[in-house]
Amino acid sequence: MSIKDTTEFVKRIRHSTLHSKIMNAEETIPLFKNGMYLGFSGFAEGHPKTVPGLLADYVEKNGLAGKMKFNVYTGASIGTDVDDRWAKLGMLAKRWPHQQGNAIRKAINAGEVSYGDRYLSLYAQDFGYGYYTLENGGKIDIAIIEASCITEDGGIVPTLAVGIISEIVDRAEKIIIEINTKIPSLEGLHDCVGVELPPNKKVYNILNVKDRIGSTSIPCNPDKIVAIVESYKDPVGRPLGAPDGNSVLIANHIIDFLQAEVKSGRLPKNLLPLQSGVGSIANAVVGGLLSSPFENLTVWTEVFQDNLLDMFDSGKLDYVTTASFSLSDNGIKRLLADWDKYTSRTLIRPIQITNHAEPVRRLGLISMNTPVEFDIYAHVNSSIVNGSRLLNGVGGSGDFMRNAFLSIMHTPSTRPSATDPNGISCVVPMVTHVDHTEHDMDVLVTEQGLADLRGLSPRERAQRIIAKCVHPEYKPLLQEYFDRSLRECLASNSAHEPHMLYKVFNMHKHLDENGTMKLASWD
Repeated sequence: MSIKDTTEFVKRIRHSTLHSKIMNAEETIPLFKNGMYLGFSGFAEGHPKTVPGLLADYVEKNGLAGKMKFNVYTGASIGTDVDDRWAKLGMLAKRWPHQQGNAIRKAINAGEVSYGDRYLSLYAQDFGYGYYTLENGGKIDIAIIEASCITEDGGIVPTLAVGIISEIVDRAEKIIIEINTKIPSLEGLHDCVGVELPPNKKVYNILNVKDRIGSTSIPCNPDKIVAIVESYKDPVGRPLGAPDGNSVLIANHIIDFLQAEVKSGRLPKNLLPLQSGVGSIANAVVGGLLSSPFENLTVWTEVFQDNLLDMFDSGKLDYVTTASFSLSDNGIKRLLADWDKYTSRTLIRPIQITNHAEPVRRLGLISMNTPVEFDIYAHVNSSIVNGSRLLNGVGGSGDFMRNAFLSIMHTPSTRPSATDPNGISCVVPMVTHVDHTEHDMDVLVTEQGLADLRGLSPRERAQRIIAKCVHPEYKPLLQEYFDRSLRECLASNSAHEPHMLYKVFNMHKHLDENGTMKLASWD
C-alpha cells in the first residue's frame, strides 16, 4: 500500500471516530467461522473483492476446502473472482439469489451448493423481512460491503451497484467495509431507500427516470462496523460476444415493431423508458437502436452494459437509471477514461426500486429479455434447462415482464446441439420450467420474425407463434403437434389450450437420446 493510496483511503473515511476501525484485510480472517451467514454487497459489480479473496487464500493454504462453508447472500450475481473460486473450494453451503459463473453453476447442479432464486424485487423485500435467514434468527453474522467512502454521519456510499446493501446492513451483526480506492468515488450517483415494513411502506413517488426519492448514502450504525480495509481492485469485466447475424435480425424486428407502434400513436417518438436484460443478445438488441431513428431515449434497467456507453456517445440517450454496472473489460476502461461524461447522466438505485412493480408500471417500461425457451402458448422459461439444470437464475426479468408497458422476449429460434447446428428448438410445445406465464407476455421474437400476441386467445397465439417465430426445420413438427392436440381436445371438450400431455416433452426426450429435437413423428 503506497502513501498516496493510504492518504486517499483515509480521506474517504470522513467519520473520524471510525479511523480506529482501520486494519489490514488479513486481520479480518479470524472473524469468520464455519457455517456463518454472510451478506455481500454487489449486483454484477460492486461486490467485495479483497476480504473474500484473502479468505479463499486462507482456506486453500490451510487445507480447509470443503470444511469451511458459508451461507452467502448478495444483491444478485457477483464477480466470478469470488463466486467461482469459493465454489471450487467448497466454501458455499447456500447461495442466493443469482449467479453467472461456470464453477458455481456446476456445483449447484451437482447438488454441492443449496441455491435459490426469486424475482429480485421480491427477494430484496423478503430479505429485508428476514425470511431468508429465519434459521439464523433473521440475522446476517457478517456483512462485507464494498464502498466508495463513508460520510461524516457514517453513511455508506456504494460503488458500482447498490443491490440489497440497506437490507444487509440492517440485519448484520458485524460489518466489514472495503473502501475501493482503485475507482473514483461514486458519491452523489446513488438513490438509496432503507428497509420499511408493512403497514408503513411509503409510495415510490417516481414520475420519470431522473426522480430521486432517497439519499446518496446508506445509513449504518457505526457500532456494527468491526473493520474498514482498503481495497485496490479493478471492477471485474464480463465478456460479451460480438453480435451475430441472428441477433441483428432480432434487433431489426424489434426496431420495426417499435416504429410501427410510434406511427400508430401507441408510443411517443422517443419511446418509453427501455429495460434490457443481460447478455450478448440483449446487448445487440439495444445496440440496434444506434442505427434507428429514435432519439432522446431513456433507460430504466437492472444492468448498465456496454451498449449504453455507445448510446451515450451517439447522443441518442438522455438518461439511465440502473441497479448496477456489468461492463466488459473494454467497457470498464471506457467508463473510467470518461467518467464524468457517463456518470453525470446515470443514477444507481437498489433493486427494491429498479425492479419494483410500482415505478415499472407507472413509467411504462418497454422490457426486453432473453429466455432459454418459450412455448406455443407463450409461457417462458428463463432459468432452467430441460426442467432440471440451472442456468443462471430468474433474476429480475419477472419483475419487468409482469409489469411493463410492453413485455418482449427475444431468442434465436434454434441453438446448436453437439451433433446438429439446429438441434435445439427454442420454441417448444410446452416449456420444461415456467418463469413467466402466458398472461405476462406481449411480444415474442426470433430471427424468423416477431409475434405480437396482444389480445389473442391461446389458440390464436399458438398459430401466430408457429407462423412467425419457429425455425423452418421445426415448423411442420410444431404445427402437427398443435393440429393433433386441437383435434383430440375438441373431442374431449377441453380445447381452450390444447395439449397432448403424453407427448408434450417428446422433443426434449428425443434431444437427450439422439442429440436433436427433430422428431421423425409424434408417434
